Amino acid sequence: MDDRAYMRLALQLAEKGCGWTAPNPMVGAVIVKNERIIGQGWHERYGGPHAERNALAVCTESAEGAVMYVTLEPCCHYGKQPPCTDAIIASGVRRVVVGSTDPNPLVAGKGIGILRAHGIEVTEHVLREECDALNEVFFHYIQTNRPFVVMKYAMTMDGKIAAYTGDSKWITGDEARAHVQRQRHRYTAIMVGVGTILADDPMLTCRLPDGRSPVRIVCDTHLRTPLAAQVVTGARHTPTILATCCTDTASHRAFEESGCRMIVVEEKEGHVDMQQLMCRLGQEQIDSVLLEGGGTLNWAALKSGIVQKVQAYIAPKLFGGETARTPVEGAGVPAPADAFHLQNSTVTKLGDDFLIESEVVNHVHWDC
Repeated sequence: MDDRAYMRLALQLAEKGCGWTAPNPMVGAVIVKNERIIGQGWHERYGGPHAERNALAVCTESAEGAVMYVTLEPCCHYGKQPPCTDAIIASGVRRVVVGSTDPNPLVAGKGIGILRAHGIEVTEHVLREECDALNEVFFHYIQTNRPFVVMKYAMTMDGKIAAYTGDSKWITGDEARAHVQRQRHRYTAIMVGVGTILADDPMLTCRLPDGRSPVRIVCDTHLRTPLAAQVVTGARHTPTILATCCTDTASHRAFEESGCRMIVVEEKEGHVDMQQLMCRLGQEQIDSVLLEGGGTLNWAALKSGIVQKVQAYIAPKLFGGETARTPVEGAGVPAPADAFHLQNSTVTKLGDDFLIESEVVNHVHWDC
């Protein structure tokens, strides 16, 4: 096996931390000596030991003279755990192969510099593109202090998210819906508008047997969420935030007594100020948001520039209906030249359905 092969194994290990490490990155590490793997590990949980220390802890023999493959530059600062650079130096590892450079200002090349200063050979950027993609959420959050937002929707091939009656169960098949559950596990929070609550009364939880349910966020400008809604009655079990412009604290009380948290932001163009809300969520270490709203919320999110990625699940069906809902509504753009552009698209087949994932071009950053 060569450097790339061992790094691929480290990437597979890193993925095991998906859904559990936020707001920290997913990291995997493999230790090789005399062309034999003697240790491997990954960052398993937020606050727990990092991948490098986990790999060193299970080595079947001394790591002196070995090579460590790690998907992200080793940390060199004290946080919830001590610096990984200290453990690597003490172990006697002679060479470290790194996938991504850590953009965290506390690291940002310093970890690599420390290793080299102690005589350890460092090879950088092995499978860098794959390693960077693994931590797109962390890279965005650590540099902006705002969540990475994924706008997700399911639609027919004629662009409908429901029939003209409003019935939307189900547009896609079992495989696509199972994939959505994995996304709910992956991302820290899920966000909908009050319209979705009133229309569908969803639970917004993760149905995977060993999955983690995301923090539920409801954008509710005028606080119209019913107290009997499932997101309210289940708030003591699954964290729920109501983002509102309603400043009447008396009207907040019943929701708070049910276990909901209230975030009050300013109103902008008749809706919750999305930019301000993202700043508040970032301050609370919510590093990612899966946007599962309807056309109104999706338009508001796009217009405010908070969306980094789009996930469109497309079913080979046609609904028709001039009043049937579409994924993005609102006022719309006045001309094709004003469109929101997407790039780096990928297509994945999920049963009979297709998932198109794209990055949003020129999403907006702002100062909180």
